[in-house]
Amino acid sequence: MNLLIIHQNFPGQFRHVALAAQSRPGVTVTAIGRDSAPGISGIKLFRYRAVRKKSNCTHPYLHQYEEAVIDGQQVLGVLKGLKQNGYRPDVILAHPGWGETLFVKDVFPDIPLIHFCEYYYHSKGADMDFDPEFPCAPDSSSRIRPLNSMHLLNLEQCDIGIAPTHWQRSLFPPAYHSKIHVIHEGIPLQTSEPVPIASVKLPSGQVLEAGQSIVTYVARNLEPYRGFHSFMRSIPFILAECPDAQIVIVGGDGVSYGSLPKGFANWRSKLLAELDIDLSKVHFTGKLPYETYRAVLQVSEVHVYLTYPFVMSWSLLEAMASECVVIGSDTAPVREVIVDGVNGLLVDFFDADAIAGKVCRILKNPSDFSLIGKSAKSTASRFDVKHGVRGYFDIFDRVMSCFK
Repeated sequence: MNLLIIHQNFPGQFRHVALAAQSRPGVTVTAIGRDSAPGISGIKLFRYRAVRKKSNCTHPYLHQYEEAVIDGQQVLGVLKGLKQNGYRPDVILAHPGWGETLFVKDVFPDIPLIHFCEYYYHSKGADMDFDPEFPCAPDSSSRIRPLNSMHLLNLEQCDIGIAPTHWQRSLFPPAYHSKIHVIHEGIPLQTSEPVPIASVKLPSGQVLEAGQSIVTYVARNLEPYRGFHSFMRSIPFILAECPDAQIVIVGGDGVSYGSLPKGFANWRSKLLAELDIDLSKVHFTGKLPYETYRAVLQVSEVHVYLTYPFVMSWSLLEAMASECVVIGSDTAPVREVIVDGVNGLLVDFFDADAIAGKVCRILKNPSDFSLIGKSAKSTASRFDVKHGVRGYFDIFDRVMSCFK
C-alpha cells in the first residue's frame, strides 16, 4: 500500500499512524508538508511554501481563503510532479484545514481521499461566544462563513472523514455526519506497569517528589482558550487553603488559538501582573521534553484541565493515563471523557473559587480519590494509540476495497 499523508505541519495528528505505517510490511509512506514541518525520520517529505503574500486588495473575510488557495496550488504542483515521476498513492490521508487538499482530486480523481475533520466553526454554541471576558468582534459570525465554505468544499470532495470526538463531528452539517467516522488518534500508553517515579527535576533545578501536594496544569501555550486565566485566578485560593501545594505549569508563552493580550508580552505576564501569587510555590517550566513532561504528570496529585468548547488536548488523556485525579472544565468535549465523580471531577470553567475548592479537597484527602485516579487510567486505556491506529487502517482497507 502506498500511503500519502498531507499535513501542513507533518506529522501533526498523524504521527502515530505514520509511525505504524512505516513499520508495517508492504506499506510505503510518503508525506507532503510545509517547509517548516518537522517530519519523521525515514519518511520522504516533500515540502512546499507559499510563494505569494495575500493581496491587500482582497476583502478581509477572504484573506484566510486566499492563503488556503495559494497553499493548495503549491500542493497541486507537488502532486503533479510526483505523478509525472510515476508515483501513485493507494490512499490519501490529509488534514484539509489550511487548503492543502483543495485540488488533490484534480491530480488523483480516482484515489480515495480521507480528511481529518477537526473543526467546523460556529458563531454560537462553541468557542466563539463562550468567554464573556473576550467578546467576539461584531462581524465574527460573518467572517467564519467564507472560511466554513472551504470546509464544505473539503467535505464534498473527500470520500471519508475522521473526527476525533463525537462533539467535533456534531459541529459539521448533519448532511455529512454519515460520512464522518469518530476515531481518536490515541496517545501512547505503556504496555507494562510503569516503574514508579520518586522525583523529577524541573528546568529551574527544583526537584518535585512523589507524595508532595503537586498540582499540574498543561497547555501547548498558556492562553485563555485553555483556561489559563481561570486557573491562574484559582492559585491564590489554592495556596491560601493548601500552603504546602506545589503548582507546576507546563507550556509556552506563544499563541495557539486567539491572540496575545494588549499591553503585555504574553498571557503569563498579564495574569502575574493582575494577581498576587507566591512564585516560590508556582513553577513555570515552559515546554518540556516529552519524557520529562510525562514524569511530571506521574508525580502529580491533581491535574487541572480547562478548555473552551473546542478541540480536546492530548494532555487530558495523558494525565488520566498517569492516574492523576483530573479536574476538568464542564465543557464539550471534556464531558465525552470525564464522568463527574467517576473518573474525574467537572467544574465550571470560569469559577476560580470552585476550581481551588476541588483542588484542595483532593490535596487534603488524596486517599478518598484514589479510585477516581484508577478509573481515569482505565478510561485512558480506551484511547491507547493502538486502537487509533487500528481504526485508521480499517478505514484505509475499506476505502481501497471500494475503489478497486
